[in-house]
Amino acid sequence: MTRISDPARRLAPGAAVVSVQVPQAEIALYEIRKKIYPRAVQGVYARWRWTLVIATQLLFYGLPWLSWNGRQAVLFDLGARKFFIFGLVFWPQDVIYLAVLLILSALSLFLFTAVAGRLWCGYACPQTVYTEMFLWVERRIEGDRPARMRLDAAPVSPRKVLRKSAKHLAWLAIALWTGYTFVGYFTPVAELGPRTLAFDVGPWEAFWILFYGFATYGNAGFMREQVCKYMCPYARFQSVMFDRDTLVITYDAARGDPRGARSRKAHAAASGLGDCVDCSICVQVCPTGIDIRNGLQYDCIGCAACVDGCNQVMDRMGYARGLIRYTTENALARGLDARAIWKRVLRPRTTIYLGSILLIAVAASVSLYLKNPLKVDVIRDRGVLAREVEAGVIENVYRLQIMNTDERAREFVIEAAGLSGLQVVGVAQPVAVQAAATRLVPLRLRASEPARVAASGDDAHEGHADTRRIEITVRASDDTHVARVERSSFVFPR
Repeated sequence: MTRISDPARRLAPGAAVVSVQVPQAEIALYEIRKKIYPRAVQGVYARWRWTLVIATQLLFYGLPWLSWNGRQAVLFDLGARKFFIFGLVFWPQDVIYLAVLLILSALSLFLFTAVAGRLWCGYACPQTVYTEMFLWVERRIEGDRPARMRLDAAPVSPRKVLRKSAKHLAWLAIALWTGYTFVGYFTPVAELGPRTLAFDVGPWEAFWILFYGFATYGNAGFMREQVCKYMCPYARFQSVMFDRDTLVITYDAARGDPRGARSRKAHAAASGLGDCVDCSICVQVCPTGIDIRNGLQYDCIGCAACVDGCNQVMDRMGYARGLIRYTTENALARGLDARAIWKRVLRPRTTIYLGSILLIAVAASVSLYLKNPLKVDVIRDRGVLAREVEAGVIENVYRLQIMNTDERAREFVIEAAGLSGLQVVGVAQPVAVQAAATRLVPLRLRASEPARVAASGDDAHEGHADTRRIEITVRASDDTHVARVERSSFVFPR
């Protein structure tokens, strides 16, 4: 609270003192949140929204329970540093595919936004999806908008406590199951269940179940539109991806204004009114509580609930639908029809996005199809660089790490080349490596002394005339196309 008063004055001797009441002003530094009670709505876009809710949640909750080759179909095993996605096995060395996935996701988001605004926010964003689920539970237990408002305004009673408790218990059940499912992507979900019931989960598993569950409970149950308005950065920079041909939810002011209530039998034109009956249904159904009639706002998540609500009112009044609809600035300004609007979907911006997505997706798919399931690392044994095992024969010791990223066990043959008489010794060949496993193989290579004498000095390292370049080849015994060639060095002692 700030006090506003006049400056102090110097009074003359003998002057009378006058008492002046100082006015006070209260300045609110933060906007006080008004709870929003979204009204239930039916329509085309509501059905699409619920279709996406069901599809995304079937995918999220169902994937951990699918099996593939005797294991969980989708499992990110951080401990073993393996990531299983159906028939594909990714290792930390395959992080490039994660980068490709993120790039594709970003470009897809840009494309959808340039074409039709915040489609992601309105239909597939986890915040929107779980808020819809929590609102559905709330409506089933407490009733629709008027009933919920009356219940919240009513004094505490057994009925109110019972309904509120039932709602929060249902919310907590969904939230904890969501946290459990999330952890099930990193710990085999079939093992996680019995351990959770026995209170035998590890500290990190317990933390993430509770943390993810608490975040779901708080964001979808309490914060709701606050997450979209204040926490999500997407609303702040979405406008830079819009242009005059972007489909956005728009109120047709030329048709709807001036607004005013009237009976169903009254003709709007005769009374000098537009088609908007000022019923505020578009505001009541909005999950962020905005009035779309004030123009496009960053709070709008593009869910089109106002379109469904307004169309219902237009049907009851006998007016044409589309007072609030998906359209573009150019369409409103030029009176374009739906066919002309869709012709402008493929414009330079969207063509670049679409072309980039297709190019990257095709390149990634080809790379995955041609992906070599064999990875090899050659490490020289620093403890024993080189030694003479018998007259004229030099031995070097290496550690060979063979990674079989395939879904079946394989046997590999190890060969070496680059020096005359170079041999692989001390390894029982072929070397068996289990499916999606790594094996460390001690490797010894031997070359005779004449090879050192006959070798050209050009092959030697600067300052190390006795170092020679060699190639170590590891190939599958049953498929010559599965092979890796790694370069290393062979050292001859002076």
